[in-house]
Formats: sequence, structure tokens, C-alpha cells
Amino acid sequence: MSVTILADSACDLSEHYYNEYHIEMIPLTVHLESKDYQDSIDITPKTIYDAMREGGAPKTSQASANQFKEIFTSYAEAGKPLIYIAFSSELSGTCQAAKMVEQELKENNPEAPLHIIDSKCASLGLGLVVLEAAKMAQNDFSFNDIIEQTEKNAAKMEHIFTVDNLEYLYRGGRVSKTAAFVGGLLNIKPLLHVDGGKLIPLEKIRGTKKVLKRMVDVMDKRSNDLQNQTIGISHGDDLPRAQELSKMIQDRFGVKEENIIIEMVGSVIGAHSGPGTLALFFSNE
Repeated sequence: MSVTILADSACDLSEHYYNEYHIEMIPLTVHLESKDYQDSIDITPKTIYDAMREGGAPKTSQASANQFKEIFTSYAEAGKPLIYIAFSSELSGTCQAAKMVEQELKENNPEAPLHIIDSKCASLGLGLVVLEAAKMAQNDFSFNDIIEQTEKNAAKMEHIFTVDNLEYLYRGGRVSKTAAFVGGLLNIKPLLHVDGGKLIPLEKIRGTKKVLKRMVDVMDKRSNDLQNQTIGISHGDDLPRAQELSKMIQDRFGVKEENIIIEMVGSVIGAHSGPGTLALFFSNE
């Protein structure tokens, strides 16, 4: 029986991927102007970015145990294999909620073909890992083979990103108020990456143009076999800059345009990173 891949909305894949690869999705929640929305179901990232530009301060919350209970139970009762590839446990409690439900379910049904992978990834970095797993599932790879390969893929996923305004990261507790204020004055753009599932600052760069070149330099240093992998670029409502970064990668490394996926940073992650975020995802050595 073929394996189903479950992802959460923090993987920032657009709907056509879910449909094409039969991926199940659990939405996280976005709170905006005293209303709750299901990420990627009844709110769009554009709505979030427009609200933030107007001074809005959206908040987010993890997927609930009840959401997982419903889907895990339905698959377990049918004996259908399910692998959930979760948003980094260092950035959200969603993975922990899923593991609690898994533990409870397996007390009554220890043989249930259910497995949870803490990807330690986010945004399209997670999305690329999910896509590869879904392709393996479509090609009838075994449950254990998909788990093993997915864990390897997640461990090798690089996340290199920058934000347009440090204020949003400050609100989320990622940088100090002083750093946010000084960064805004001096047009300093932080370059960050994800290490062990956590957001870690790499360096500070003055000026937007230099940031793109530096992202490509870091990619050159850390990447492996770029021509034969799918590369991800996600953006906080700034498609022209994402396309500019894509062109730089094509020109420098001979990567084909069709091997680069460009998506908007979704509502949940965008609520913390803000408009103008730009992120690059690829496999390292």
C-alpha cells in the first residue's frame, strides 16, 4: 500500500504541489485583527504582508493536538501508512503536539504505520524535503526507505535568508531592540541561516545589492552538485528580487531555470519575518 506524506502549512508549498503529489496538509493558525485564520486555507500571505505594512501585528499558533488526532486516527484505523514531516521543533510546538498524539495512538495500536520526522527545517527548505518524500511515495518506495532518505535530506538542507526590516524579527524576539534600530538607520541587512533547527545570525551586510551576492557566495561555499538538485527561493511579497536571485544562480552555476522553485513565504513564517524577506534553500555536502 502506498505511503501518504503529511506536511504542515509552514512548508510554504503552493496548492498544486499538494494536488499533484497527493500530499496531506495540516494548517497552522494565524491571528490577525482579533480573528483566527487557517494558514493557506482561508488567508493568503499577501493579506498578512499588506497588514504588516499598515502596522498590523499578526500572531501565529501551532497546529492543535485535535487536528493531528483526527488525521492520525483515520489513517491508523484504515491501516494506511502515514509519514508526517514536521516544521522544526525549535521554531514551533507543532511537532511536539503531533508526537504526543502519536504516543497516545500507539498505546492502543502499536503496529500503526505512522512516523513523525522532526525536519529541523522551515519554509521552502521544509517544502523541498516534503516534495522529495512525496515523489518517493508516488514511486512506491517502502515506508522505511522514505523515512531514512527523508531524514538524510532534511539534515542536508541549507537555509540562507535575509529580512528587509529587523523590526519584525525584534518583535518575535530574534534580535535586540538596539540591533533593530541601528540596522534600520544604517540599512544593515542581516544574513541568517538555520542550524539545528534554530535561526542563527551569520553576518550583517550593508545594502540590498550586496546581500544577494553574499547569498550566492555562501551557496557556492556550502552547496554540492547544484545542477542536479531542486533549489528553492521564497520571498515575502517581493517576486522581482526572488527572480533576480534565481537569475544570479543560473548564471553563476549553470543551473536550469526549471530546477528552481520560487514561492511566497507563507502566512505563518511571514508573520515573523515580514515583507521583503528573501530565503534560499539547497542541499549541502
